[in-house]
Amino acid sequence: DKAPLSKSLLLVPSAISILLTLLFQHYQKFFAYNLQAVKEDFQIWRLVCGRTICLDLKDTFCSSLLIYNFRIFERRYGSRKFSSFLLGTWMLSALFDLLLVEITQYIFGITINSLPSGFLAPVFALFVPFYSSIPRVQVTQVLGHFSITNKSLVYILGLQLLTSGSYIWILALSGLISGICYNSSILKVHRILCVPRWVAKLFSWTLEPVFSSAEPTNEVRVGMGATVDIQRQQRMELLDRQIMMSQVAQLRRQRQQQGGMINWNRLFPPLRHRHNANYQDHRPSEQGIPPPTEVSEEQVARLMEMGFSRGDALEALRASNNDLNVATNFLLQH
Repeated sequence: DKAPLSKSLLLVPSAISILLTLLFQHYQKFFAYNLQAVKEDFQIWRLVCGRTICLDLKDTFCSSLLIYNFRIFERRYGSRKFSSFLLGTWMLSALFDLLLVEITQYIFGITINSLPSGFLAPVFALFVPFYSSIPRVQVTQVLGHFSITNKSLVYILGLQLLTSGSYIWILALSGLISGICYNSSILKVHRILCVPRWVAKLFSWTLEPVFSSAEPTNEVRVGMGATVDIQRQQRMELLDRQIMMSQVAQLRRQRQQQGGMINWNRLFPPLRHRHNANYQDHRPSEQGIPPPTEVSEEQVARLMEMGFSRGDALEALRASNNDLNVATNFLLQH
C-alpha cells in the first residue's frame, strides 16, 4: 500500500534474477559487473546492467527483504523523492565504486576486476536515513544486557548481505558514502540528481496502476509477516497511522471551536520522543510549550519539492520546531 516503486523493485529484479539463474545462464555474462571491461573496453553499459540485477540468489533474497523493510520511506516521502534518492545514490555509488577499487589497488596492491552484481549500493545507502530517522523501540533483552529493538532484524539482514561476497564491502562502503552525501545535502546533490516532475508523472500514469495496491481494510493477522519482528513493525505502522488520524480529527474540532492557530507540536510529538513502548499519551503541559523557532529555508524547499505549498510547509515546520520528519508526517496525513 502506497509503495508502488518498492513493490516493483521487489518483484521485477527478483524475477529476472531467478530466470537468469535457472533458465538463461548463458545470458548472465551480460549482467556481470566487470570493471575491467568498463575501464579497458569502455563497456559503459555494464554500469547499468551489472548494477541492476543480482546474479546470486542469496543477494537477491537479502536485498528483497531489505527493500521490503525500507518501503516505509516511500510511504513517508512519496514515490518521487524515494526514487530520486535511489537514482542519486545509484549514480554516486558508481563513481565511488571505481574510486574505491583504485584506492584498494594503490594501497594494498589488490587488483579487483569485477564486483558483485545487483542493485546493492542503493540498498546499503538506505541504511543512512534508516539509522537517522526511524525511531528505535526496544522489544526485549537478551541475557539482561543486549537490547533487541524493532531495527535489529534489518541490521542483521544488512550484515548477512555484507558477508555474502568477497568484495561486496566495496559496494556497501560506496553505498553508505553515497547515502550520507545525498541525505546531508552535500553540494546540493539532492537538487541535481533527482527525478524530474514530468518523468514522475509519466511513470505514475503508466506503471503505478500496475504495481499499486488497495489500502488494507483490516489489520494483518499474525502469520502474514515473514517474522515476528515484521509483524510487530506492521502493527506499529498501523497504530501510528491511527494515532495520527485521530489527532488530525481532534485538531480540526479544536480549530472549529476556538478558531486561530494551534500548536501542532503539542498534538504531534516526534516519534523519537515517544519513550513509552505501549504508546500511552504523554502530552506536555501548555506551560512547557517552547516559543516558535526560525524555519530553515532548506527544509522548506525540501517540503515544497514534495508538492506542499510554502505556507503549509512554514506552518508545519514552526509547529514541529524544525523537525522535518514530524512536519512531513503531518502534511502527508492531513
